[in-house]
Amino acid sequence: MPAAQHNSSEIAARVADQDWPALVEELDEYGYALTGPLLRAEECRALAALYEHPELFRSTVIMSRHRFGSGEYRYFDHDLPEPVRELRSAFYPKLLPIARDWAAKFGRPGSWPERLEDWITLCHRAGQHKSAQILLRYGPGDWNALHRDLFGDMIFPLQVVIGLNEPGRDYTGGEFLMVEQRPRAQSRGSATLLPHGHGLIFTTRERPVRGARGWSAAPMRHGVSVVRSGRRHTLGLVFHDA
Repeated sequence: MPAAQHNSSEIAARVADQDWPALVEELDEYGYALTGPLLRAEECRALAALYEHPELFRSTVIMSRHRFGSGEYRYFDHDLPEPVRELRSAFYPKLLPIARDWAAKFGRPGSWPERLEDWITLCHRAGQHKSAQILLRYGPGDWNALHRDLFGDMIFPLQVVIGLNEPGRDYTGGEFLMVEQRPRAQSRGSATLLPHGHGLIFTTRERPVRGARGWSAAPMRHGVSVVRSGRRHTLGLVFHDA
């Protein structure tokens, strides 16, 4: 079985070294924000290669069977590969202040604990026991319908997707889509190509929007446009269990 060659402290440092004030500003403005490099090329290749080892995953979803789109994804088991575990652990404390700020704007309790492990324990106590970390694979003609990754009542409001292939070389098409349902207005859409080894932080469900009467919630959904050629792998980091 291939193993991703990495240094866990390096991965955590890459997450910590992102321009977090700029990321927070973009998240507040748009509900998503593109990071700088998180993974080296060889780390991306090793993670993408894990898709060929079904013993690492708890389930495989063929999207066309459920009318989710076309393509496949696999949910990792709780015994996560080290780079996946390190990325998730490094992102959580950086995203937590944003989550709490958004909750305050919505007038909701921002009661996520300081430690990711404690939050996952609360998910399990609420009956959400299944790992929600995802490795996705798309080929020519594949796409992902607009959706939200909500698996129960215990929800963390931000998640991350990381591109494991190089757009324009390994595949064409396959833009990451976001659609925002604006209050009393038509929806606003965006399309982002995920650079190789970079991540996109985005809202799980909604973003706060300031209006004349205070803050309101703008629902958002995400998906993937049609892959025109090649093979596209992405890693999805979700901060609540299913």
